[in-house]
Amino acid sequence: MRNTLIIIIIVLLVGAGVYFYFLNNPLSLDATPNKPSPYTSEEQNGSSMNVAGQENKDMTIIGTSVGGRDIVAYHFGSGEKELLFVGGIHGGYEWNTALLGNTLVDYLKTHPEVIPTSTKVTVIPVLNPDGLSKVVSSTNSFSAANVSPSQTLQVAGRFNGNTVDLNRNFDCDWQTNAVWQSKPVSGGSTAFSEPESVAVKNYIAAHKPTAAVVWYSSAGGVFASNCHNGVSTSTQKITNVYAKASGYPAYESFDFYEVTGDMVNWLAKSDIPAISVLLTNHTDIEWAKNLAGIQAFLQHYAQ
Repeated sequence: MRNTLIIIIIVLLVGAGVYFYFLNNPLSLDATPNKPSPYTSEEQNGSSMNVAGQENKDMTIIGTSVGGRDIVAYHFGSGEKELLFVGGIHGGYEWNTALLGNTLVDYLKTHPEVIPTSTKVTVIPVLNPDGLSKVVSSTNSFSAANVSPSQTLQVAGRFNGNTVDLNRNFDCDWQTNAVWQSKPVSGGSTAFSEPESVAVKNYIAAHKPTAAVVWYSSAGGVFASNCHNGVSTSTQKITNVYAKASGYPAYESFDFYEVTGDMVNWLAKSDIPAISVLLTNHTDIEWAKNLAGIQAFLQHYAQ
């Protein structure tokens, strides 16, 4: 009898303890106790997430293509002067410019010492990932050996998923009916009608880079930019700096045929010194020449 009474008292005490615990610590119906979070504390705070429009220290997804592919910007250094490099605007047709952009990203990862303390370098290796994907299986990492030799695919890869020539979609002399050499191409329904050009526009509006280099192929030269205001002194200087170091000839304008909606000319209209660097052909990245030009460009803004 005595043992039974003791057991009853113990059960009552335990029950009372459990009752008062849950009274002060209510358990949500949605809770999953002891389940570890799949995210680190930084990811939970949002500092390492890479959804469009958010950035971390090393990389920003600045937007997505027509086909839903990420447009990625890589960041190096932490200075006040941001210098922007862009490749792959013509996707698979100028795949060597995207490869050059990827090569620069890899180089800066292993040689951060080349970046002056006063500057920050941002590289967008592939502005037109849909076009590039027509000739390579992966737009983030590929080599010349991975590129389809089909000229038909490479020409088709010049355009984005809406069959728009992105270098005819910016707001300087924009026309919907544009040309590439002697061929008619689409400049889009309006200036900045395409998500890829909007992504760059929004990034530039938010970050206001000090200067920009955009790679194309193929003519073998460095071309200054302007949008009916003449070539600025700053643009003329960086044209000559990159040209002298790289060995490419320098030109005040691209006048082989009429170009409307050009990216670097829009940058000039936006008061950002910008140059077009056209590689000599459609297959080589001419790394030694361009590395020399890049280093001279960076040093110019280190002063």
